[in-house]
Amino acid sequence: MVFILNDRSIRNPTVAGSFYPLDPVELSKTIASLFAQASKVDIFGKLVGLVSPHAGYIYSGQVAATGFKLLEGRSYDLVVVISPSHTAYFDGVSVFPGQAYKTPLGQIEIARDLVEEIALGSNVVKEDNIGHADDGSRGEHALEVQLPFLQIALQKFKLLPLVMGDQSYSVCESLADDLSRVLKDKNALVVASTDLSHFHSSAEAGKMDGMFIQEFENFRPRELANLISSGKSEACGGGPVISLMLYAQRLGSPKAVKLMYDDSATASKDRSNVVGYLSGAVVLG
Repeated sequence: MVFILNDRSIRNPTVAGSFYPLDPVELSKTIASLFAQASKVDIFGKLVGLVSPHAGYIYSGQVAATGFKLLEGRSYDLVVVISPSHTAYFDGVSVFPGQAYKTPLGQIEIARDLVEEIALGSNVVKEDNIGHADDGSRGEHALEVQLPFLQIALQKFKLLPLVMGDQSYSVCESLADDLSRVLKDKNALVVASTDLSHFHSSAEAGKMDGMFIQEFENFRPRELANLISSGKSEACGGGPVISLMLYAQRLGSPKAVKLMYDDSATASKDRSNVVGYLSGAVVLG
């Protein structure tokens, strides 16, 4: 079943029933089970960001849950989700111009004041449906699949949904500047949505993704961008991750922590052709 975006002020779910359960009771139980099986990793400092995968929950849900489990006992007034665009290329970054994103668990209110503020002062962010609305075949999933985890873990928060059409380093720098400007003194969490290497053997994926994780943990965003550009590592949401890292650098002295890594062979049992998944945390102090 596919939801149709017939009210442009509400972004309806487009991959419920395929990437994750459509029924709200089943969805809640699925996420509760993933949280129950997730290990809670000890981190030290202020949690300002997460890196989270965006495949179907059967494949990457356990990795994602390990990241979102850190939100237990924490509260945020605002969550920024930065996603790549899988459905269209466009310049810069689009921020949803409507009132809410909807999942089977209910609506999440858009932080309209921040939408207007970030777009008004930005060279790269524009209010636009591109990257958000259903394109007639399948709507963008990479942002949407993060939301039910956030709804269960946090319950109450406002959303700033960003989709990157251009993931160049200069756009990442501008977006980091914009985030540091509009999130100043805000109780906010930034979630960067990405999968890692695609369609290699598990052994090759482990090597490629290991280099990505090393640069992430060493907190070297430019080197990470160069690594992806060279093809030595792959990340469809490299731009969101780099933007998160650059934003955190503008806040102080950040560090990155790998929480869990896995690949799709755990679910598919096919080790010849996998996708890599990472959950990571970015903390200050």
